[in-house]
Amino acid sequence: MRAFAEKENLEIIDVLIEKQSAKIPGRPIFNEMLKRIEKGEANGILAWHPDRLARNSVDGGRLIFLLDAGKLAALKFPTFWFEPTPQGKFMLNIAFGQSKYYVDSLSENTKRGLRQKVKRGEYPSFAPIGYINDSRNKTIIVDRKKAKIIKEVFEIYAKGNSRLEDISDFLAQRGIISRGGKKIHKTRATFILSNPFYCGLFHYAGEIYEGKHEPIIAKKIFDRVQEVLKQRGKPHHKTKNEPQVFCGLLHCGTCGMMITGEYRVKTQKNGTQHFYTYYHCTKKNKSIKCPESCIRQEELDKQISSLLQKFSLRSDWAEKLKVMLQKDKTKSAQSVSAFVQEAGEKIKVIINKLQRLLDGYLEQDIEREIYRQEKAKLLLEKKSLEEKIARFEQKQNDWLEPMAKWINYTQNLSKVARDSDLLEKKVAAKEIFGSNLFLASRAVRGEPVFPYKAARSAAETAGKKDESLILERVSGVEPPLLPWQGSVITVIRHPHFAL
Repeated sequence: MRAFAEKENLEIIDVLIEKQSAKIPGRPIFNEMLKRIEKGEANGILAWHPDRLARNSVDGGRLIFLLDAGKLAALKFPTFWFEPTPQGKFMLNIAFGQSKYYVDSLSENTKRGLRQKVKRGEYPSFAPIGYINDSRNKTIIVDRKKAKIIKEVFEIYAKGNSRLEDISDFLAQRGIISRGGKKIHKTRATFILSNPFYCGLFHYAGEIYEGKHEPIIAKKIFDRVQEVLKQRGKPHHKTKNEPQVFCGLLHCGTCGMMITGEYRVKTQKNGTQHFYTYYHCTKKNKSIKCPESCIRQEELDKQISSLLQKFSLRSDWAEKLKVMLQKDKTKSAQSVSAFVQEAGEKIKVIINKLQRLLDGYLEQDIEREIYRQEKAKLLLEKKSLEEKIARFEQKQNDWLEPMAKWINYTQNLSKVARDSDLLEKKVAAKEIFGSNLFLASRAVRGEPVFPYKAARSAAETAGKKDESLILERVSGVEPPLLPWQGSVITVIRHPHFAL
């Protein structure tokens, strides 16, 4: 440019470098240059090509107006001929028009290319945390190291006990921070947790699409996280039970309030100290005055241990139930096969609906917003069905392992009751009774939940009924098959005892 200026004997007043695109008007340095020309500081512009000056009709029109007004005497370009004549202005106008056409067509071609990429299931942007943009294959692949962390984040938050700040801390501890080197803000954590990219979908231009990339989490976990994001705005603080181990286990049988514990130290006159833990009603019910008195931890432990003994499974029964499990393994496959077949038919119906929906949109029978909403619903339903099929095909007998664990657990209850581990007893009592354990008149009573209620009843009927009728229903020990009700199957993961 300087060599061209010397060759043309041009006097350079100033060198201006504009970094903003000429596609749209409003460039600050360009506008300042025109103001200086209007003031008479210079009467010409030297640029490489007309498209460096304007790629929009507003800036091009201003330059031509300055030429017409005589305030701009010359435009010089090393790659383009121009003279301030009617023919020269005409050619300059064409050059500006070509520049604008190039920008517009480039933008349209880029958008069309992105739309085609999106329809193929390829995400047309930077990969989120947990993924990497593969520049060689122009695809997005899983970042094996960070993907494990992201999966843990979803699993932790799905439990409903964590705040967004806890998620930020969790990510920071594992090296995932912002570009500025700080912890990820909670709004960024919300974006990560609400991004459907991690379950195989992605948003683009207001629509949701199926992606070809490998999902990090299951759709079921993603849906659970979305529920938690909606429902939980505050942290869930767990109560500290130590040293009162049985806190949070029992309710008062009179007023329904929780039973709490207090650690007390009694010092005699001779200096001897005695340590006690008492449990009593919190007496927070304002409608009645609770008359219940306290109970020593030793007595409470004795009663809970006695309750646990009643639910212990006999060793001979446990062995017979394990044998029955193996016999019934093949029977469960039939119900799974029925579900997979019907779910597959539903997916075909959804695919046909998507095609008809697209046809209706292309024919302009359906508005764009309605098309987007209905498409999103169908894609989410299709994704859920596909995950259910995969889950049932892979784990069609997954009730066997939990049932085997349950048999081993109940067989071991007598040992738990005899041991001195109070926390383990609390866990066992919580498993058996849930929130149905009460303390009234210093006596513990409770109603067990299924299947422990059936196990206790079975133990009570031992000797009164034939053993084969106690251990096994007529149909077997596998979970009962409910009448077919569409796309949802309820699988019960515990054995059934016939009474």
